[in-house]
Amino acid sequence: MDLSVVVPTLNARDRLAATLDALGAHAPDAEIVVVNGPSADGTSGLVRDHSAVDVLLELSERNVNAARNAGLAAATGDALALVGHASCVREGWTDAVHDGLVDADAVTGPVHRDVAGGHTTESVEHRRIRGREVTYFDGGNVAFTRDAIEALDGFDEYLETGAARDAAHRLAGMNRTVAWESGMAVVRTDADDVTHRVAADPDVPLWGVKYRSLAYRLAKNYGVHPTVPYRIGRHAVTDALAVARDVLTGDERPSEWAANGRAVLQNTVRGARDGLAARRADDPPRRNPNGISQRMDRTLARYD
Repeated sequence: MDLSVVVPTLNARDRLAATLDALGAHAPDAEIVVVNGPSADGTSGLVRDHSAVDVLLELSERNVNAARNAGLAAATGDALALVGHASCVREGWTDAVHDGLVDADAVTGPVHRDVAGGHTTESVEHRRIRGREVTYFDGGNVAFTRDAIEALDGFDEYLETGAARDAAHRLAGMNRTVAWESGMAVVRTDADDVTHRVAADPDVPLWGVKYRSLAYRLAKNYGVHPTVPYRIGRHAVTDALAVARDVLTGDERPSEWAANGRAVLQNTVRGARDGLAARRADDPPRRNPNGISQRMDRTLARYD
């Protein structure tokens, strides 16, 4: 099984260097494809000089899913992995990828954080939604068979965050399996999961980004069903209580809390509306009107 590893990146030169060093050490036979957004920190020079990299793609967009899709489209392997630009694979990672894909369509593993505020993933996460058993995975540590990626049509470029969870819902809708391999471990040096922002919406608060994405993917995958407002509402209550505690302790101002609340409501409505439109735009089970097949080639430059 030939393995390709796609590494999307944006303004993370120093962390990316460690990621590429780890791939060179622990995945020496893999094809490494780096997709660089409009970085302004010397990332391009680093990548072009790094011995582990086989292909560098330069994009003008800041959307991590556009970068993922461009890399997946350019990769040549029959196993396609995604590794975050601040995620260092450990010894045995490649063997775990191969083992996991023997009987599954995708495979993921532990994500260890070495920064404060990071959430370590030590076991697989499951949810049962409308009779569908969904197995989630981290978008910075996952591998797919080529057939699974083609069935998904890659990632949904509408999403700024949560696209890996959206892909997990869609895989479950196709009755495809996600394996967990404890040996497929990475160490992440960045606590922030929202590393790429869509340039057209730089002023949308992160709370708004979260809830627009959440409402979109739930409405797109499950339509008009009580599970959609229920799950959104459960998230909103939990987050509102957490922020309320910050207001009481003085870590958050009431005006900011109110502004974030408005952003949540406005973007939930927008996301649900756009999700229902996306549901109508693409037939099941793919549910991806913004995937690889719909994208124009937006690569500004390619270096081999």
